[in-house]
Parts: sequence; C-alpha cells; structure tokens
Amino acid sequence: MDGSNYDEFGNYLGPNLPSSDDENSALGSDSEISEESFKSDASEEEDNGFERRQDAMDVEVPQNQVVLHEDKSYYPDASEVYGQDVENIVQEEDTQLLTEPIIAPIKDRKFLVDNKDLPETLYPKEFLLDLLDYPIDVRNVAIAGHLHHGKTSLVDMLIASTHTWKEWESTTPVATVTTNTPKSTRTGRRYTDTHILERDRGIGIKASPMTLAMANTKGKNFALNIIDIPGHVNFNDEMSAGLRLADGLVLVVDAVEGVMMSTKQAIKLAIMEGLPITLVINKVDRLIFELKLPPNDAYYKLKHTIDEVNSFIGTQPSSDPGLLLSPNRGNVCFASSDYGWCFSLESFAQLYIDTWGKGIALSHQDLAKRLWGDIYFSKEKRTFVRKAGAGTDDNRSFVHFVLEPLYKLHSQVIGEDEPALRPVLESLGIYLKKKEYGMNVRELLRRVMIEFFGNPTGFVDMCTTHIKSPVENARKKAELLFSGSLDSSVGKSICSCDPSGPLMIQVTKLYPSTDGSELNALGRIYSGTVRPGQKVRVMGESYTLGDDEEISDSDVTTVSIFESRYSIPVSGLGAGNWVYLGGIDNTIIKTATIADVSINEGDLAIFRPLNILSIPVMKIAIEPVNPTELPKMLSGLRKINKTYPAAITRVEESGEHVLLGTGELYMDCMMHDLRKLYSEIEIKVADPVVTFRETVVEMSSIKCYAHTSNNKNKITMIAEPLDKGIAEDIEENRVSLKWPVRQVGEYFESNYGWDILAGRSIWAFGPDANGPNTLSDDTLPGETNKSLLRASKESFKQGFLWATREGPLCDEPIRNTRFRILGVDFASDAVSRGGGHLIPAVRRVCYSSFLTATPRLMEPMYSVEIQAPADCVAAVYTVLARRRGHVTQDTPKPGSPLYTVMALIPVIDSFGFETDLRAHTNGQAFCLQMFDHWQVVPGDPLDEEIVLRPLEPSPAQHLARDFMTKTRRRKGLSDSVVISKYFDDPALLEAAQSL
Repeated sequence: MDGSNYDEFGNYLGPNLPSSDDENSALGSDSEISEESFKSDASEEEDNGFERRQDAMDVEVPQNQVVLHEDKSYYPDASEVYGQDVENIVQEEDTQLLTEPIIAPIKDRKFLVDNKDLPETLYPKEFLLDLLDYPIDVRNVAIAGHLHHGKTSLVDMLIASTHTWKEWESTTPVATVTTNTPKSTRTGRRYTDTHILERDRGIGIKASPMTLAMANTKGKNFALNIIDIPGHVNFNDEMSAGLRLADGLVLVVDAVEGVMMSTKQAIKLAIMEGLPITLVINKVDRLIFELKLPPNDAYYKLKHTIDEVNSFIGTQPSSDPGLLLSPNRGNVCFASSDYGWCFSLESFAQLYIDTWGKGIALSHQDLAKRLWGDIYFSKEKRTFVRKAGAGTDDNRSFVHFVLEPLYKLHSQVIGEDEPALRPVLESLGIYLKKKEYGMNVRELLRRVMIEFFGNPTGFVDMCTTHIKSPVENARKKAELLFSGSLDSSVGKSICSCDPSGPLMIQVTKLYPSTDGSELNALGRIYSGTVRPGQKVRVMGESYTLGDDEEISDSDVTTVSIFESRYSIPVSGLGAGNWVYLGGIDNTIIKTATIADVSINEGDLAIFRPLNILSIPVMKIAIEPVNPTELPKMLSGLRKINKTYPAAITRVEESGEHVLLGTGELYMDCMMHDLRKLYSEIEIKVADPVVTFRETVVEMSSIKCYAHTSNNKNKITMIAEPLDKGIAEDIEENRVSLKWPVRQVGEYFESNYGWDILAGRSIWAFGPDANGPNTLSDDTLPGETNKSLLRASKESFKQGFLWATREGPLCDEPIRNTRFRILGVDFASDAVSRGGGHLIPAVRRVCYSSFLTATPRLMEPMYSVEIQAPADCVAAVYTVLARRRGHVTQDTPKPGSPLYTVMALIPVIDSFGFETDLRAHTNGQAFCLQMFDHWQVVPGDPLDEEIVLRPLEPSPAQHLARDFMTKTRRRKGLSDSVVISKYFDDPALLEAAQSL
C-alpha cells in the first residue's frame, strides 16, 4: 500500500478508483464462462456414463407412449428378482410380539454357582455309583443346627477330604477374615452355598445335598447322602424338607454358644420324624483361642453342652431314651471344621494305637470307653482310676489324653518358629515342606491338624453306627409317612426297600436351574428304580383315591445325583437313594408323590406332607410397575410358591396379589428371586402387614338359629372357646379324626375332662383336617331326626369349613372355637334339604353364634432370642418395651461373657426390630425371631364408640378395633361389621346388638 495516497488520519487522497458497476460486469462474464464450461463437462460425463452402463447391462430405454395407471410397474416382481424356482411367501402382519426385540441381546443369567464340568474326586465316579446300588451301605444324613454353628464348613471339610478342591487350601480360615480380606479369598469356601444371596450374605438359604463316598476307621467305604440345612429360623421349611429325606440327624452345636433356638427346632422336628440324633460339637478351637479356657474348664464346658442337648431331648413328648447322647456311646464327635479336624473317642483312641501301639495293652475300643466321664488317669500308677488321689494333679482321662495334647499342639504351632516346631511335628509323623512353615499361622495350623487327624473317619463311624441304612429303616419310614396300606403290594415293597418293586418316590424340594428357567425335583426313592424316559404318575399333597385333579402323568427327562454345584447323570437309581429328576415339575406345587403308571389305582397312596413348624404370618401385597407385565409376575410367583416350601401366594377379593412368609429375611429372599431370577421385572411392594385370627372368649349369650333360603329348614347353634391346649394338639396332629370314634372320645376325656359322648360327637376340625376349631353334634334324638342329620353331615361340614376359613370380623380364619349344633328342623322332602340350601345356612348360623360369643382378634407373636454382653441387657429391655414386647427369660451363657435374653414381641411391631436393637447396643446384640403363638389383641373390635385418629398411635384398648378396621379397608370391605345379615329374627338381631 502506497502511503503517499493517504493523509495522517488515513483518508484516501490518490487518483480516482474504478466503479462497482464495472467490477460486477467483469465478475458476471467470468461466472458465465465457468458455468457454461461446467455444464458442457458434466453433460459429456453423463453421456459417457450412460454409454458405459448400456454396455455393462441391457437396459430397456422407455419410449414415448401412453401407459395406463393400472399397468404401471414400479418394482420388479419377486420371481423376476429371485427366479422362478424360489418359493415366495408374503407376510402381511408382524407375527413377532412387540415386547420381543428384533435382535435380542445375549443374556448370561447366572444366579447359582455351579461346576460345568464334573470336578475331580479322589475316587472314580463309577465307584460311587456302585456303592449306591447296595442300599445297605448307604446312609442318608441331614446336617442341621443353629445359624453360624459351622454346618456348611463341616460339609466343606467332608468335601475337601473327597474332592480335589484347590479353594479349600487357598482360603483363609474364617477366624482371620477381616473387611480387608479379598472377597475371592473369603468366598472360596462354603461349597454348598450355591445361591447368589447365600454367597453375598454368608448364610444358608436353601438346603443343599451332597453324595460322597467315605471310609470309616476300618477302611470300609460307605455312600453318604448328606444335606446341608440352613440354620436361620426363617428357613425352618428347608429343615423340614431336608429331614424328610434323611434317616438320621447330625446336630451341629457351637462349643461356646451351646443350644440355641434353631438347635431346639431341629431336635423337635427330628423327634417328630422319628430320626435318631447324633451330635457334633463344633468350633472347639474357640475354647482355646477366644475364651482361653484351661483344659479342665474346657471339659466342663463340653460336658455342659452335651447335658444341655440331652435335657432338651428329655423334655420332648414321645422322645426315646435311646436318643440320649454321650461320647461313650459313640454318637458324639468333637470338631473344628475351620481347621479341618473331627474325631470321636474311638478315632482318637485309634490314633494312640497307631502311634504308640506297642506300648499300649488295650484295644482302641477299650481305650475309648475310658476317655470320658469321671475316670481319671493316675500318673504314678499309670492306670485308670475312678477317683483322683488326694493331693495329686491327676486329671480326667479326657483331659489328660485328649485336651492337653490338643492344647499343646495348638500352642506350639502358633508360638514356635520352624527350627523348634519341625522336630515336634516329625515326631508325630507330620512332614511339611519348608515353604509351608512360612504360611499364615492359622493356615499352618489347619495344615498341621489335617495331617495329624487325617480324614474324618470318626464322623463316618458315628453316622454308619448310629444311623440306620435305608433298608433297616424302611419299615419305620413307611409306618410314619405312607398313607396307604402296608399290606398292599406297594406297601410291602416300601417296607423292604425293594429296588425291583413298583416305583414310589417322595419329592420334598424343587430347585431352579442356573438361569432359573427350569425346576428340577429332589426326592427319595422308597421303592423301585427310576430311569430317564420313564412314564410316571405325579400325585399332589392332597390327593385322595378318585381325585383326578391331583394326579397327572409325566415323563422323566433326566435322572441324576445332585451334588449342589454339579449333578452326575445316571442311567437309573434304585430304592434307598436320593434322586434329582427333571421334566416332572409342571404339576408339582410344593411336594409330591411319584408312582409307577403300572400301579393299580386302588393301591395308589401318597406320602404325608411336610411338618413345617414355622407358620407364615408376615404378608406383603405386590404388583408390577408396568401393568402389562402382570403375566410375568404371575409366572414368577408360581415358581416362588414351588421353591419356597413355607411360602403362600394368593389373590385377595380386592384383586391384589399377596405373598406370605415367615420373616423379614424370608420375604427379602423371595422378593429378590421374584425380581431377579424368575420374572426380571420391576415390582412395587406395599408396607408389610401380618395375618390375624378371629376367636371367641365366652359362650354365645343366646341360641342362634338360621333358616335356609326356602324357609323349610332351621338350624340352631352356639359357639364357645375351646379348652386351652386343644387347638395346639389338633394342629400338631396329636389327635386326629382318622382315629376310631371311641379313641377320639377317650383322648378328650382323659386329657381335657370332656364327657365321653362329647368327644365322640365331634364331626370335623376346621378350616382343614388339622384346623383349630371343632364342629360337634349336640342334638337330642327326641328333638332332631338323627337319620336325616347324619345324611346331611357333609353339608354341615362344608358350611362349617367355609365359615372358619373366613371369619365375620375381617375375613381372617377363625381359631380356638367350638361350634355346637343344638337342633335342626328338616324339610320333609329331600330336595328342600339339599346342600345348596344347607351350606349357606350353616355358614350364617356359625357367624351369628360367633358374634354373640364375645368375638376378639388374635395376633401372631414372635419368640425372640437375643445374645448380648451383660452391659447391653438394659438396652434390650428398653427396645422391647417400645414395641409391646416383654422378656420371659434372662440368663447368662455358661463359660462365656454373653447373656441370652428370651422375649415375646407382636409380629406387627417387629418390623425393623433387629436394626433398632443393633443401633441401641452398638451392634453387640444379635437376635433371631420365630413364630411362637397366637395372642388375643386387647380391646373389643366391635366397639363403634372408638374413634381412630389418623397418624396417631392407638392406645392399647383401641388396638383390636384399629387392626380390624384397617384390615377390612385393605380387603375392600366396609369399616364396620354388618351383623344384621347374619340374623333372621329381628328379636335375635336386637339382642345381639345390645351385647
């Protein structure tokens, strides 16, 4: 730029510049030239391209002619595109569901830990199968006990002795696990905890079976069918299913904690099932490491634990004196499953004989008899004596020969370094590698103890000696469980455990597959042999002869031996064994009886249902977030109902779906499986509530009567409370209407002082065969036509069952009520006194007599067991008092710094109790809750003068009205009970309203 053409301010001073019009004209001419050249180049390229396309393919050039609209062809036909030989199908509608994606994602749904390949065992699989062919060498064993008493770790020890299990050797013992321990290290054990929740929470939820081949002290091999049962009281239904399969119980008790709530439940159920009991005192190492008890005190602690178990067994009705436990009898073992050792007195004596056999003149049996009780070893005389010498330090033989060596071995492994420890171990025949001496001290201790004690032969001795084989126990099982005749061909085959007889299996448990898509059945074969492809009959729990709805035919698709994480397919399994069946779950609800199709219908009978001690009293209402996913939720609920024995699923009259369980943990596990495993949908859950019962506390103030709808029949009845204890006896099957009438009458006469005729006149229990209500015929022959009454007996029973199933207060079952028929006026013609007329009338007169007998509500009560240090007991009392609970027992735990507090608390006030308790005790208190009994709610539920205020707690005397009103609202009923519809006579109605 020339600076002379501008002034100092930048203004232009130079010659004139060209105008804008000239510039535009110049630009325009240039653009026209370039545009024309572009067009010409493009046209040439198009022509050349068209010519090239014509050369490459034959294209028909359209001509200038008129084409009608209907003759136009916009697209070529399919035959022109694909040829004449290809079949063309036109789909006018989309057959794929809108909920199904066009390209489905790949899902790897895995909720169970499993081994895809069969793990390596220390024996060939064929050897185990050969053992199972001889039921005399089979033992069916259930391992049960309290929570965290070491049941699963005991099974781990048995598995480690029979399997090549690297995780067992690589994991840290539980005693050294901290929050900083890697999760892979912590969860490497617990072989039978296969469910994802079991792995995350560290507790057993499902009963898990294992079948192992193990040798006793003499080297003889047996096949042990073992089932690991959860210890939490919420899962007592799993205990019922596991014990039904077994011929004996191995009770596992913590050496420090002793007998706890689940321990007592296991003993009760074992006695009900007629099973022998053996005992394993586990975690003996805690006496050494935690309590630091001297050997003499440790002996007293172990003896107290055995006495505690024996005393509880002695309190049970129909308990056999042969059930008493003693190490001398060989039905008690001592163990530390964390450190891999277990012994009985005989196996420990065998260790002495094997090590110093030349210096001992006794056999191992004779030595074992002298190792327990008030038998001392005199160090001076080198003999066993009954009394310790005065002024001597002679100890009991168990202390001298068992506990002191055990203590010394533990202390030396922990306290000595390699140079001092090696010669000691080598003197015991234990030779370790140099790198093993550098392990963690507890891992080293476990390694030393496993080498010292070897395989758990003492445990096998105890099981094979004190638990009968399926052949020896077959008749006792048949008498207790089989509902058919033992003189029939089927009954005789079951009593002899005949593998060539007709097939009879009881299924007690259903297990999901790894992805939850299928269910397989675990059962016990009582007779015959089952094979894949076999056609069988599946009978439900309530099957009776001629009931076509409870029986169906199915084909067995798979037969295998269930080993928790894997299964071994087999070509067939005979009587006395546990079997894992596939393909038969469609018609099984909870349990079932599997029978051969060749059995005559007259000989068909079922095995009795499970004895479940815990009643599901906790209830939640659920619904899917997306209403269109309701079918998925219903399908999931069906599987929940099948896999959880105590669960109940039903639909209320309001249309809401209700799920019932035994406790908060039980409900949480069911909802996890429903959401994640079975339905894969989002589900809304209402606030938890409880079930109630309706009862009476006085006799009906007036005689109530009801007419049938045709006014030709009149029924008179009264209601009154049953004597204390009768309801429990009926529920626990101590009395049954299947007995002869004379026997029933004698039972009520001898136990409750009833008149012999009153006991014989009982027609029914309700609302089921073991229901806690009775219907009695108290009519007089001169006032009622007895022949017509007997002919109408079934109609009266149906009306009674209907009434007791849904009471008048809030549609909850009736309990502890005796209904007495005082008189019946029948119509002259049979049509007018049919069931359609009598059943509704019986129901109405049951309701009217119930409402005039001072009706009350009953609520469920939990029995609570709390373990806490002494300084936390006061806080436990405070938390219980806030929730209408009260303490029933407060005792110190002998030999430990803990107190055991037993209490009762209403279930409706128990939600969040454990969290509240831990918060008030800084996490030092631990509690378990289990249903105990039904208790009358204070207050009158029919008192209409009570005003319920929202968002305010009701006083004690208003609770019955509060519970009844809220329950009726939740079920879609009116707030108050309309009693006028249950009374035919206005005078009776007026009298009832004035009560």
